[in-house]
Formats: sequence, C-alpha cells, structure tokens
Amino acid sequence: MTTDTAHIWIEAAGLTLHAVTAGDGPLVLLIHGFPGSAYAWRHQMAPLAAAGYRAVAVDCLGYGRSDRPLHQALYTSEAARAQLTGVIDFFGGAPAFVVGQDFGAQHAWNLAVRSPDLVRALVATIPYDYDLCGRAMLGAGPRKATGDPVRPDCASPDDLPSARFAAMAAEHFVHLHYFQAVGPAEAELAPRLAEFLRRDYHALSAAGDLWSWTCVAGAGTGYLDALPPAPPLPWPWLSEAEFDRFVADFAHPDPARVLIGGLASYRAADENWRIGAEWADADVHTPTLFVHGRHDPAFGFFPDWRARMAKRVPGLRRIVEIAGAGHFVQQERPDAFNQALLRFLAEHRS
Repeated sequence: MTTDTAHIWIEAAGLTLHAVTAGDGPLVLLIHGFPGSAYAWRHQMAPLAAAGYRAVAVDCLGYGRSDRPLHQALYTSEAARAQLTGVIDFFGGAPAFVVGQDFGAQHAWNLAVRSPDLVRALVATIPYDYDLCGRAMLGAGPRKATGDPVRPDCASPDDLPSARFAAMAAEHFVHLHYFQAVGPAEAELAPRLAEFLRRDYHALSAAGDLWSWTCVAGAGTGYLDALPPAPPLPWPWLSEAEFDRFVADFAHPDPARVLIGGLASYRAADENWRIGAEWADADVHTPTLFVHGRHDPAFGFFPDWRARMAKRVPGLRRIVEIAGAGHFVQQERPDAFNQALLRFLAEHRS
C-alpha cells in the first residue's frame, strides 16, 4: 500500500477546497487550526496510510490552496460544517474518523454534535464547546442577572463574545479583541507575515510565553507588540524548510486574504455564539479521544475543563496528555500523538 501523498481539489458547498490525501481505507479527516494548513498534519499522513486508513488533510476555507473569499458569512460554524460535510461526501459519505486541532477541533466537535451520523469517532485537542468562544460547556441558560457588568471571560452563557473580549482587552492586550475589527490586523501582519508566524508558533509551543501579553496594554497595541521575539530556526519541532512551507501556504497578493481564514473565524465569534444556542445543551456521545500538550498555553482560557468534559462528553474514552508539547501537539511530539491516535482508531475501526 502506498503512503505517498496526492493533492486534490473538492467542490464543497459551492466552494473549492484543497486537500492532501494518502492511503486507502476508512476515512480519517484531519482539520487544522490557526495559524496552520493541511501541512500541519505532515507527520500523520504516512503513519495513517501505512495503518490502512485514507488520511485526508484539508486546507480549510481561507487557507493554503483553498478558496479565500472575503464574505464573512462563509466562515461561521455552520458554513464550516457544510464545507466539511462536502469533503466527507466527496469520499463516499461514510462515517469518518474526524481529527481536529485548534479551530479544527471546534469544527470536529460541531460535526460530532450536529452531524453525528457522519462521525465514526472523534479526536480533539481543544475542549468541547469553546466555539470561539462558546458557552464553556455551561449550557444555554444565563448565569448572571440582566444588567450585571460584562465579565472578561473567554467563554460563557452570558454576553456576546465580542463584549467579553472587549472586557478582557480593558485589562491587557488580547488577540481575541484585536482581531474583531477588519483592517488593523491585516495592515500589521500581512506585510510581516513570516515574523508573525514565527513569533506566534513559538509563543504557542511548549517553549513559548503566550501569556506575556498580560503585561501589555490593550489600547493602541498591535499583535507584534504583544508577541515576544522568537529564537532563530530551526527548532526541535520545526525546520526552516517546514516553516517556509507554512509561510508559502499563507502568502497571497491581496493583503486582505493573507490571513483571512483565521481572522474571519475570530470575527464569526458572535454569530457562532448565536448559532450555538440550539446545541448548547447537547452532550457528545460520539466515541472521543482527547489528546493535548501538557504545556499548551491556550488552556489558560479553559477553566475546569476536565470536570466539565466529564459531564458533557459521555463518549469520552480517554484523555492523553503529552509531555513536552504545547498547542501544536501533533507537530511538536508527533510520535506520541500518532501512537495515541492509531491506538484509538484501531479500537473503533470495526
């Protein structure tokens, strides 16, 4: 069985998505986050193919070689579900193993809850119901009285995400708020794409310091003011050639489209919160593996996630914490990640 990769283009929900595929067998759909692309799954393709699966790593809308429309409505959680459902349909529509990291994990959770017939089993690296930023597994009902001040919470049943992000930004810089307005992030980051990606990748890794932004004022601050400088490449988990590939995946002659996939996903937060009300009390019964980096700084946004997931994800089979990994767990510690992934898939293959 070949483990070579091939590039394909898929028409899904009226859009064209690029994907990389390897192997034959049950479909394993790999969904990346921000900043990332299908290339974020480069360490998983050959092992999955060798184990008898069809690995499909998709460039989500707005990333890599997929379409990059500017229309904001195409980046909501329901639009993403339609696009990813189209990918599964392209491969025959049989239930897929769905694996997601960062935004990709949010899409994977949503597929399992909203289209459970399409998901055989789920692997996620970010807790359930933090749909940038959802209700933190607390359900649909509000938990504070009308008129109470907005709390600086990442996820909550109370108040729109944009209002919560603004409350956070009153205390210190936070990218969740900075990315809401169209224009400033594009103007700052597109001309300095390589610098932004290098700093962001390092800050989110096990060796980084994302939370140094709490020492930076929110007003008048850009993201590069808040992200610490990164050491020169190569790093233990990222070579110069690999980094250059990510830069090439994001590059685009139109500055508005360079980072549109990620920025539009942040800007969909309020609409996703409204959409999510319909499923806010839904538990996840799909067999689930939760695997994460021990040093993932994003978990600072997710209070009490273990206890909440134990209640809200009855399909949870196990939690695997990987030492020496941060936010990009499948890239930083691919051997450990692949071992956990392949074991779980084998258990649910029949």
